Amino acid sequence: MTRYKFQSKRDLIMSSSSLRMKGIILAGGLGTRLYPLTKITNKHLLPIYDLPMIYYPLHTLVAAGINEVMLVTGGNSAGEFLRLLGDGRKFGLKTLAYTYQEKEGGIAQALSLCEKFVAMDKFVVILGDNILDGSILNAVNSFKNESGAKVILKEVTNPSDYGVPVIEGNKIIKVIEKPQHPKNNFAVIGVYMYGPQVFEIIRSINPSDRGEMEITDVNDWYAGKGELSYEIFDGWWGDAGVSVDKLLEVNNYVANKKRQNPDYWGQGNAGHGISTRI
Repeated sequence: MTRYKFQSKRDLIMSSSSLRMKGIILAGGLGTRLYPLTKITNKHLLPIYDLPMIYYPLHTLVAAGINEVMLVTGGNSAGEFLRLLGDGRKFGLKTLAYTYQEKEGGIAQALSLCEKFVAMDKFVVILGDNILDGSILNAVNSFKNESGAKVILKEVTNPSDYGVPVIEGNKIIKVIEKPQHPKNNFAVIGVYMYGPQVFEIIRSINPSDRGEMEITDVNDWYAGKGELSYEIFDGWWGDAGVSVDKLLEVNNYVANKKRQNPDYWGQGNAGHGISTRI
């Protein structure tokens, strides 16, 4: 039996082996880096080859065995997600809930809107513009028996453009945002795993200089406590929302895959995509 102690004075005793996992997709923001494509729509509704972008992170969660998902969105196109995705049953979901982020406040602030949905469960967060070719199932299943938080790393050629982990053994002790001289080639990609205590941590952090609640500060809180673990993603990863060029690159990759196999996406071995630790 594992006991989690919450600062909100709620104690919860549960068997970690029986914990279910929920999913959260963050699909807010103004998408200014993709203007003018996003001037009249949310970037997560833009196409990735033959499907809307939002389908891909949703498929990633479903392939990892998650059937309860909340979508966080905002802006003038929020209602289009409901028209597109409905109640989620056609994707194999038991529950697809929605919440609205009134203004840009950072990833952590968007995550805070999901507290009631999460309740006492563990959950996976995925950024809606992160396209993964490969499964996170093994990472999700291992986190069911872990405490603290977990992030997914990917080896990249340009780590200075991302948050780079400082690693000691099987833990991350700090995440450095866009370092000029990174100590390794790993980037923290937009997939995070937490327990419900994360909402107390979000309430304890201060906005950054740009006025947003940063997810890096949340992850650094866990890192400082020695409670931030990681796994390395061996599949392909694309950040489709970072620029028009990257959006094109992601589209080309997905198009090539689907031309080879029209039924391909998120198929194959359920465990493919996650390697052992460094």
